[in-house]
Amino acid sequence: MKNARKIILVALSALIIGAVFPYVNYALDQTYQQLKVIVDVMELIKESYVEEIDSQTLVYGAAKGMVAELDDFSQFMEPDVYDRVKSDTEGEFGGIGIRVDTREGWLTVVTPLPNTPAWKAGVMPGDKIIKIEGVTTKDLIIDDAVKKLRGKPGTKVKITTAREADDKKADWITKDIELTRELIKAENVKWHMLDSKTGYIKLVEFTGHVTENFGKAMRELKGKGMEALVLDLRYNPGGLLSSAVDISKLFMNNNKMIVYTKGRKPENYQEFRANGTAPYEMLPVVVLVNRYSASASEIVAGAMQDNKRAVIVGERSFGKASVQSMIPLSDKSALRLTIAKYYTPSGKSIQHDAKNKTGGITPDIEVKVSLETEKKLIQQGEEIYFPGKEDKDKKKDLQSDEVLDRAVELLKAREVLGNLKPGK
Repeated sequence: MKNARKIILVALSALIIGAVFPYVNYALDQTYQQLKVIVDVMELIKESYVEEIDSQTLVYGAAKGMVAELDDFSQFMEPDVYDRVKSDTEGEFGGIGIRVDTREGWLTVVTPLPNTPAWKAGVMPGDKIIKIEGVTTKDLIIDDAVKKLRGKPGTKVKITTAREADDKKADWITKDIELTRELIKAENVKWHMLDSKTGYIKLVEFTGHVTENFGKAMRELKGKGMEALVLDLRYNPGGLLSSAVDISKLFMNNNKMIVYTKGRKPENYQEFRANGTAPYEMLPVVVLVNRYSASASEIVAGAMQDNKRAVIVGERSFGKASVQSMIPLSDKSALRLTIAKYYTPSGKSIQHDAKNKTGGITPDIEVKVSLETEKKLIQQGEEIYFPGKEDKDKKKDLQSDEVLDRAVELLKAREVLGNLKPGK
């Protein structure tokens, strides 16, 4: 009952303040009435529920319920979850090898990591993980889901996936899969030369040492003769805002706007701009995005597009533009709360709005890829494209990547057009 009494004391304190400051009395009275419902429910459960329930469990349940009313990205974290989030920075862990997000209340695969248990089992982008160890994942916060999927290498975990049928009118196809966890080493940047002049960088996610790895990739490609770049942000779920800003600064300067945030409070308005000299300011760039590109990847694509610094090719991006603040609480739990949203330099909201069909980054040139083609491209990608893994024999039977091919065509056309000399 101790926690219930604390809530009552808080409400009574609010009423005393309201008596001293009458202009806030009405609002505080409303707050008291609303808090009283929570206290009443706790009291009834404690007194009459068929089994004895710990008060802390009820308090945490109430907190999770309140936050669940906000959006997919705000989360209440119990102390053990918060500890894991704070320490989860090594880029190496025991797991099944997928990047996930929450979409429409379901845990959804953004992309499987190459040569991991999930990859080998045929898990694909867009698959929904509807159960973990037989327990539904509906409305499960993402940190709790990741906690359940990760574990000691060599241990097993059972998941149930649901995949949209090729005939979209048919029911989703469900599948039970048992996976053995492995030590996962996450790579965030991959690169190679597409031809003698065109470099290619795949930015997997904006985590860890991505900025320095990206810089290394650019220097190596320049050393090999790169005169144009394809930056692939497909399936990139995002990551650190600072990394997105730092990478954007490599391509633009003169105080150009990269992104800004805006919320209810004036202090949540913040601008992020380029500064100094951009080492690759004149390098022709095409950026690839698809419906799984989110958050930090959308910030880079939006900045490059609005500043007319690159051509964006592919599909409309996902539209995840919420700024979260991590707020520690008194009992070592924490609240991850959305306090603002990201906007592109021209003022477009990145956040997906299903009702108005807005949000995300709309490509300059749209190229849609079928689900079947997408599967083949993902499966073959690791086998032939990256340093030490090229296989010239396999290249003969490859599924063509229409999005990448279009990007290369654009860069070559630009080179040809640049060499034209009208009037001579």
